[in-house]
Amino acid sequence: MERVKGFAERIFQNVEQVIIGKRNAVELVLVALLCRGHVLLEDVPGTGKTVLAKSIARSLGGSFKRIQFTPDLLPSDVTGVAIFNQQNREFEFRQGPVFAQIVLADEINRATPKTQSALLEAMEERQITVDGITYGLPAPFIVLATQNPIEYEGTFPLPEAQLDRFLLRLHLGYPDRLDEIAILRRQRQAHPLDALAIVAEMDELLMLQAAIKEVYVDELIEEYIVALVTATRHHEDVYLGASTRGSLALYRTAQAWAAIRGQSFVTPDDVKIMAGPVLGHRMLVSPAARIHAVTAGAVIEAILNAVPVPGARAGRHFDRPGAGVSR
Repeated sequence: MERVKGFAERIFQNVEQVIIGKRNAVELVLVALLCRGHVLLEDVPGTGKTVLAKSIARSLGGSFKRIQFTPDLLPSDVTGVAIFNQQNREFEFRQGPVFAQIVLADEINRATPKTQSALLEAMEERQITVDGITYGLPAPFIVLATQNPIEYEGTFPLPEAQLDRFLLRLHLGYPDRLDEIAILRRQRQAHPLDALAIVAEMDELLMLQAAIKEVYVDELIEEYIVALVTATRHHEDVYLGASTRGSLALYRTAQAWAAIRGQSFVTPDDVKIMAGPVLGHRMLVSPAARIHAVTAGAVIEAILNAVPVPGARAGRHFDRPGAGVSR
C-alpha cells in the first residue's frame, strides 16, 4: 500500500498550501475519491468548502465543473438537453456540467427536489438518461456537494434517498487562531489556489481505486462493521437506522483509510474513525430525542462505546493475509 500512501501524501501537501489546519477533512475527501464515492461538505459559509473542492480537483488535473444550485435551476441545466439542428434536421445532445470527472454541486439544497433528483442516477450509476437515451459519465466521476446547515429559508432539504448516495458527510468548522493568521498571510498578495500545481493524474487514481480493494479485512472486522450498523437500527433514540449501503460504505472506507497509512489490513480503529462520517447522515434521530438535543454524532459515539471491539486473536497477526481478530 506504499503507492497509495505516497499518492495521498502528494495530495495532502499540495492541498495544504490552500486549506490550512484541516488535514483530517482532506484525508476523508481522499478516502471518498479512492472509494469512488461522493462527499457532502456541510458547514456555515466561509469555512472553505468550495475552496477544498477546487483544490482537490486542481491537484488531480481532471476535468472539473461547478454547478451553482439555485431555486430556478432546471434538471436539464445539470444533465444537458437535446437541441434541434436545423441544418441536418436532427436532434443533437448538448452535454450539461455533470459531464466532468469532478463536479462541485455548490449549495445543493437550494435547488428544487426535481433538480436534485437529476443527480440521483448520475451519482449511483455513473450515467444519465435524457429523452430515453443513456449517456455514460467520465471515469472517475465524483460529486463534491456543499450546503449550509444553518440558513433554511429558500432551501429544500435533501431527501434520505439522496443523502444515502453520499459516501461521507463532513463538517470543516472554523480554523483555530494560528491557522487563521496563516491564512491571512498566505492570501496577502494572491490566493494560493491560483498557483496550485497538478501533482497526480486521474489514471493513477483509477489504478489506486482498484488497489485498495486488496486491503485485507478479517471476518471478525466484518462482523464488527455489521454489529455497528445493526446497532443504529435498534438504538432507542434512532427513528431510522443505517441501510446495508451504510455497511458497504463503512467496509470500503475502512480499507481506504488503512491504505493511505500504508497498511495492508484493516483494524478496529480504522472502522471507528470512519463510523461518524459514514453513518451520521444515514440515520434519523427520533423527534423525542431531538427535543433533548440528541444528535446523530452522540448516538454513534454511544454505539462505538457499547459494541465490543475485537481484540487480537492468539497466534494470529494483522500484517498478513489470514490475520484476524476476536472479541
